[in-house]
Amino acid sequence: MKIALMFSGQGAHKVGMGKDLYESSALARELYDRADEALGWKLTEFSFEGPEEMLTKTGICQPALFTHGYIVYKLMEERGALGDAAIAMGLSLGEVTALAAADVYDFETGLKIVAERGRLMQEACESSDGSMAAVIGVERSVVAAFCEELDVEMANLNCPGQIVISGESAKIAAAVEAGKERGFRRVLPLNVAGAYHSRLMRPAYEPFKEFLANIDLAPPKYTVLSTTTGAEISDTEAIRAALLDAVVSPVYWEDCMIAAAEMGADMFYELGVNAVLKGQLKRTNRDLASASFETWEEIAAVPAEC
Repeated sequence: MKIALMFSGQGAHKVGMGKDLYESSALARELYDRADEALGWKLTEFSFEGPEEMLTKTGICQPALFTHGYIVYKLMEERGALGDAAIAMGLSLGEVTALAAADVYDFETGLKIVAERGRLMQEACESSDGSMAAVIGVERSVVAAFCEELDVEMANLNCPGQIVISGESAKIAAAVEAGKERGFRRVLPLNVAGAYHSRLMRPAYEPFKEFLANIDLAPPKYTVLSTTTGAEISDTEAIRAALLDAVVSPVYWEDCMIAAAEMGADMFYELGVNAVLKGQLKRTNRDLASASFETWEEIAAVPAEC
């Protein structure tokens, strides 16, 4: 069995995530306490208690999902359940978690990266009027031409028939109406804070570039697939560039899942919240086996030293 590890992206969060891990595991408590200390604010309170409107904020949500995903990974590792892991990848911010799992940087460094990434993206959201919409049941080539015509951008290529578009709010609203007029199966406005993975995130680019220049990176111990290309990255400078480009680049998640399968992955472990990625994997290739791990009960059910 060759395992591919998948880590959640923004939008998968929910109030209460990780609370049972904290209450059930000394390792989880240690890592959550280290996160609170490294960030200088109570990530635990926002993750466990909310409120929802605060946890949804980019600057809080991204560190919360990173910490949860990394802790699930370490708990699975502690049980000896990851001996056949060979590939790591993550949806958008989940790529930051995948790189931490691959020992490209340590936990605290990953927290600093995701906190700064979230802070800068939150500022970019607040300085622009952007939104996003999901286009369901339409081929990628059709959506690409549609976006060019409507002057919006493809942001997330999640799985076949599920593409998210991003841009100025007025242009996204126009695209939603145009999609309905053209008979697209479904075009749904999304309740998001801004236009992620689009030109509206450009204000975050240069400050984040300066921040990443001072981060030490090591070669990954797993094969890491980047959502900026859908292909493997291993050179540390290529990893640095991918971390930066991911802020404004489309997310080629479908391509990552396909590439992992082509590399021989025959089991996909989702280490995150709400089994979102497991569902996207099934829509990409129904023959691929998968399992989702979020709660202490799910992790504890894995036989130790399996």
